[in-house]
Amino acid sequence: MSNEKLRTEATRWFNTASEDLDAARIMRDNKKFAHACFLSQQASEKAVKSLHFFLDADPWGHSIVNLISELKEINPKVFEAFETSVSSARILDRFYIPTRYPDGLPDIIPSEAFGKEDADTAIGIATGILGLVQSVLTP
Repeated sequence: MSNEKLRTEATRWFNTASEDLDAARIMRDNKKFAHACFLSQQASEKAVKSLHFFLDADPWGHSIVNLISELKEINPKVFEAFETSVSSARILDRFYIPTRYPDGLPDIIPSEAFGKEDADTAIGIATGILGLVQSVLTP
């Protein structure tokens, strides 16, 4: 794929990630904390996938930890910038399933399991990851 097409695809994914992060903030502000956590996870996943497209790689899966770890083989220099984000990404990965399904946690539904602190944490982590991705996409 040409560099222009790679950049275009990366931009499409990054812009969608930014919209997900905006939606996460709206959900948090409206006390829909489980949704805010999930959208933060989605924003980060899509942002890191945008980086894969930018680097002419084929992202697969939903684990942000795995997507970041794969950068080590794709572009070690880029991976170095994200290496410290792996532990934070692990927190976001935990929000992928239980924030959406009533059987994701025993005996409670997502709206009972996740609070404002969870949403604030998730949004903060996602904001950092999107900032790192943006710094690579637009040096």
